[in-house]
Amino acid sequence: MYQCDIYVAPSTKWLSPRSRDDAKQQVRPGMGLARVLRFSGSETDAIQKSRSRSMNEHAVAPTPLSALSASTPNERLVLNEHPCFSRAAHHKTGRIHLPVAPECNVQCGYCVRKYDCVNESRPGVASTVLTAVESIERVRAVVERNGNIGAVGIAGPGDPLANEETFETLELLRKEYPEIIGCVSTNGLMLPDRIGDLVDTGVRSLTVTINAVMPETAAAIYAWVTGPDGERLRGIEAGEYLLSRQWEGLQLAVDAGLVVKVNSVYIPGVNDFELPAIAQVAGSAGAHMSNVLPLIPQARFRTTTPPTPAQIHDMRQVCGEHISQMSHCQQCRADACGIIGKDQDMESETLMARLADDYLDMVV
Repeated sequence: MYQCDIYVAPSTKWLSPRSRDDAKQQVRPGMGLARVLRFSGSETDAIQKSRSRSMNEHAVAPTPLSALSASTPNERLVLNEHPCFSRAAHHKTGRIHLPVAPECNVQCGYCVRKYDCVNESRPGVASTVLTAVESIERVRAVVERNGNIGAVGIAGPGDPLANEETFETLELLRKEYPEIIGCVSTNGLMLPDRIGDLVDTGVRSLTVTINAVMPETAAAIYAWVTGPDGERLRGIEAGEYLLSRQWEGLQLAVDAGLVVKVNSVYIPGVNDFELPAIAQVAGSAGAHMSNVLPLIPQARFRTTTPPTPAQIHDMRQVCGEHISQMSHCQQCRADACGIIGKDQDMESETLMARLADDYLDMVV
């Protein structure tokens, strides 16, 4: 028999094709926003068949980004000007990712971090790691040369919330460029502890990567998770701890007024059945959109076949019933710079700015 716990937001319907007659509701202490439905189903092959059937039965057009409600000034700013949150803005407004966060508190099975990489275009890589002062120098150079930067974010190469340099950088950014949207992308493990610091340093939008709703699935995706006392948790214990922290942190971020996006890496055969549930819980919690990303095969999942474009499209259709879908993500580097799809080299831009300053000093 197959048995698993599914975290589902209160007062929402569960779209699983598994029989409702087999569901027993159980409240999990401490989960707050979620409750547990325990399903007892048939053999795994039957569940695999039901996955594809569910995709067809529940496929609907995803809510367009333009239909997102913007009821606060911050929502209006982010949803109209941030190139990752606005389909229109990403064609004309650039972004900068500052690689100031090398340390990570979780080991994702699909992640290989590199800090001196110039020839790969994916999350977790950067050509160098910067200090807070160096990063603001880069922002200054790029803004002076281009002038169309709408957002400056920190997305690695590790987890921003596990690095104090993140908050020093955000504070410098807030003081010098208060008009630019500050954003952070995190695995969510430390989010309940650092949400106040994010708000204090002027962060307006947040991306949280959530890849599972079941601890068993999280255990298959993450090699280890840093525990509350700095120990490394593994297996089900790691999955339970990470998921509880992610959902708690997401709710706190929404309550704090941040515009929140949930990223989920689609790993066929591992978490594909859970992605609609992630979208359901995130949407019920008040997140603004979700982003289904194809697996980049590497590390533990180097032999896993990534989802096809058609599978990604179908999954976004299903998830779109619960929350608006982002579809223009390019899975950017931790030091991405410029308009999405037309990236510039941040170090080259900084060098050119310095040369221009030196030339002006010579001729003036």
